[in-house]
Amino acid sequence: MTSYAFPPGGMPPLTDDPAKAGSVFTTAYAFIPGSTMRDIVASLLPGWTGTRAWIIARPLSGFAETFAQYAVEVAPGGGSDMPEPDAGAEAGIFVARGTMRLMLDGQPHDLAPGSYAYIPPGRGWAVHNPGEAPLQFHWIRRRYQPAAGLGLPDPILTSDAESPFNYMPGTRKWATQRFADPADLRHDMHVNIVTFQPGGRIPFAETHIMEHGLYVLEGTAEYLLNRDWVSVGPGDFMWLRAYCPQACIATGTGPFRYLLYKDVNRHPGLTLP
Repeated sequence: MTSYAFPPGGMPPLTDDPAKAGSVFTTAYAFIPGSTMRDIVASLLPGWTGTRAWIIARPLSGFAETFAQYAVEVAPGGGSDMPEPDAGAEAGIFVARGTMRLMLDGQPHDLAPGSYAYIPPGRGWAVHNPGEAPLQFHWIRRRYQPAAGLGLPDPILTSDAESPFNYMPGTRKWATQRFADPADLRHDMHVNIVTFQPGGRIPFAETHIMEHGLYVLEGTAEYLLNRDWVSVGPGDFMWLRAYCPQACIATGTGPFRYLLYKDVNRHPGLTLP
């Protein structure tokens, strides 16, 4: 069975060198190792019970501006009937561990590890943990950007297992699983899973308008962030602003996989926020 990384919580040994994890924050990217996502940096959220969250990305002036990304842990019996405080926000939810009872427009859906849900803005939804083990999931929030002539997207309920691999031209070692149809211009964000088999790589330094959040679900790689090659592994998070060069070389003996956010399908604004 596939496993999906999640922040470890707890505390590292008090004898550890605080700098050894290798956290980096620059004007082009941030690298937040999973080993730094401990109890003392988790947040509590209004309207949620039995819940803590690692908020690993948020809009910042001059940096990433379009999204927030959380890793959320809900104790048995916990959850929220009003999880989203912003009526204009859409959500992408990926379950890492445990069982999620998602109420969407009054209908219950039980989501297992590997499940993905897209929730458009303005829909009524709730999240609860009906199981006996902690529920752990990744939550991406974005303020939806309407476009003339296009209505809101429909909700999506799918999973890693149900999503086909779309291989990049000329290789069987680099593939993307797309939870939303790339041709559906109603969507202004995509959440995908990207998989590299050992030795797979991005063969050029991608430099593009989309900003990214990349949460490593499994495996290891050397990842190019701007001019720096960074060793990444399960639970690490990379936050790339628009036009930050990036490339990847998968290492290890198993697949390297990450959950990817990117903003898509909209004209850039011509005035600064």
